[in-house]
Amino acid sequence: MNSLELLDLTGQLVLSKKAENIQAIDVRDLTSITDYFIICSADTDVQVKAIADAVRKGTPNKPWKIEGYENRYWILLDYIDVVIHIFKTRERDYYSLEKLWADAPSWIITDESESISV
Repeated sequence: MNSLELLDLTGQLVLSKKAENIQAIDVRDLTSITDYFIICSADTDVQVKAIADAVRKGTPNKPWKIEGYENRYWILLDYIDVVIHIFKTRERDYYSLEKLWADAPSWIITDESESISV
């Protein structure tokens, strides 16, 4: 599975658990750590865990690294080519991770047939 296919799959998986404000960021030209980020949020720690569980169960490979699973404020799932950040809404607002990568192309992932460019 290439990075774009993984990005699409993980985007659909976070949508399936009603993640909010889902943003994909293409960081290929800015860093060598990954190709894409997906950043999303949820209001409760239970939903944050449910989103992470859906991604873990729905992808063909295990994540290379998992962080934050115990506290459920910010769960990071690192699939090497795609890194998924699942925040509680309050923590996402505080860290504003998207602003760190503001120079990168990004788009909003929605449940409609096409993504909306940002």
